[in-house]
Amino acid sequence: LIHTGQHYDENLSDVFFTELGIPRPDLNLGVGSGSREEQIEAIMAAFDPVVAERRPDAVIVVGDVNSTIACARVAVKYGVKVVHVEAGPRRFARTMPEDINRVETDELSDYLFVTEPSGMENLQREGIRGEAHLVGNVMIDTLVANLDKARERSGAARLGLTHGNYAVATFHRPSNVD
Repeated sequence: LIHTGQHYDENLSDVFFTELGIPRPDLNLGVGSGSREEQIEAIMAAFDPVVAERRPDAVIVVGDVNSTIACARVAVKYGVKVVHVEAGPRRFARTMPEDINRVETDELSDYLFVTEPSGMENLQREGIRGEAHLVGNVMIDTLVANLDKARERSGAARLGLTHGNYAVATFHRPSNVD
């Protein structure tokens, strides 16, 4: 298990390992922040010697972050199979880095694990060559598996919020917050 360090803030990294019971990474590449291109370049530079030395049978990448495309590119360079979890969804906004990352990763992938039927349609329409499998949404599976834990935290009560009088939203894409 390799953590690129693209997300390194405690609230975007450590908290997930701890609260979801994910094993600690065997290796943290510690790449940190930067522009999309800077991060991809740093991840590729740090991941390249790992793949060169360990020669895995496959590299599993998840989602649409810069780490996803960077690790897929390195795997392809060494002839290592790429498995993309959360393949297929499209926002049809080529200006969004996440959409670019996902499309490029899907094009490089040997095995594509797709979250929903429209993802399968997208891959077929785009002529993606990899072997696609409709497997469901791991984010929803994770939510369902951890729902009781989330309820136990009773964050709303700790903040003095009452049912029906608040909303929860996240804003993190540059197009939403910059």
